[in-house]
Amino acid sequence: MSRYRVILLLFIITLAGALYSGRALWWSFAGALFALLIVAVLWAWLGVNWLRIGRRTLTRTAQVGQMLNEEFVLHNLSSIPKLWVEVRDFSNLPGHYASRVIGWTGGNQWRGWKVSTYCTQRGRYSLGPLRVRSGDPLGIYQMDRRIDKVSSILVYPATWDFAEFPLPAGYLPGGESLRRRTHFVTTNAAGVRDYTNGDVINRIHWPLSVKRQRLTVKEFELDPMSEIWVMLDLERNAQSRIGFPNADGAAAMISGGTAISLPPRTEEYAISMAASVARHFLRQNRPIGFLTYSHHREVISSDRGERQINKIMELLAVLQADGAVPFARVLRAEAAVLPRGTTVIAISSSPDVDWALAVQQMVRSGQRVVAIVIDGESFGDPLPSAPVIGTLVEAGAVVRVVRCGESLAEAIGKPID
Repeated sequence: MSRYRVILLLFIITLAGALYSGRALWWSFAGALFALLIVAVLWAWLGVNWLRIGRRTLTRTAQVGQMLNEEFVLHNLSSIPKLWVEVRDFSNLPGHYASRVIGWTGGNQWRGWKVSTYCTQRGRYSLGPLRVRSGDPLGIYQMDRRIDKVSSILVYPATWDFAEFPLPAGYLPGGESLRRRTHFVTTNAAGVRDYTNGDVINRIHWPLSVKRQRLTVKEFELDPMSEIWVMLDLERNAQSRIGFPNADGAAAMISGGTAISLPPRTEEYAISMAASVARHFLRQNRPIGFLTYSHHREVISSDRGERQINKIMELLAVLQADGAVPFARVLRAEAAVLPRGTTVIAISSSPDVDWALAVQQMVRSGQRVVAIVIDGESFGDPLPSAPVIGTLVEAGAVVRVVRCGESLAEAIGKPID
């Protein structure tokens, strides 16, 4: 039984005694207990009111292996000091412990604290809400107040830096124009048009502008030979997770020298590989497109630049392996609309040879394929990956194998024997 209930019970007993006997002593006891209850409730109410709590997140995005920093400030808006205030945080970011008990805070003063959290899992998480609790010095009564303000944080998947990435040799000396306009300068000039506000100066065609007596800018199209598509297998039945000891994830060094561990699940390795590949080529200013079938079809059109890597990373942060379409069907359906010479990076952990046969058809159609096999057998899958790997090698694709506990950068640099 809490102290508040004990004192309330004593007050009821003394009040009943005072009413029954009418003696002054009983009335004095009842009045003192009643005053004690009123003071306790008022003190607790003042403790959770007349204050403001601010939280500031330095960034709305983070990455697995990085630190997320938050700053909290508690302002006492009244002239009455607050003896203690408990701030409890209900954020669902793993390992994020921002709850604090703030001691004496004088009138019109503030107290602050910082929280640093090591991000271990990709995803979208909420920061907040908060619950504030305070009470009287004797611990008789405590009062809560909920602060429902909630913000979100997006944690990108882990990425690895590749010293180099294996690409198949081109089969064609050049590619036909895709007839797709781009705001980047490429080797394919598509025509000219009149200048509009916002066009960069280096795209102005000066000789033609002089001839026409008005500013004219050049337009460009994408080159299919430079286009790369990352296709990720997120079929539910193709995934595996660890089923034996001594393989608790992949510990490796990423940029910045931070050691991280991937969860021992094939989809986590595949998603981190897709993110690493996209970042690798976008840093080289190569156009990258992304496609996968999870709960539904997800596609990001081919493009360059920082905005493109942000779009891909935001999608990969929240993807789940809940697809129902086999990867072989995905490859056959999507490869039919890709031009000859396009490089496709196919990432899958499926032990089904059918997707390797789909890669074989793509190679015969003039597409260049890099197949990255997440070895499900190393994650406890009873079906071996060797038949898939062998079929991919025979098909003429560049093949790399990633196993549980292995650095993605090391796996990319290790050719198949």
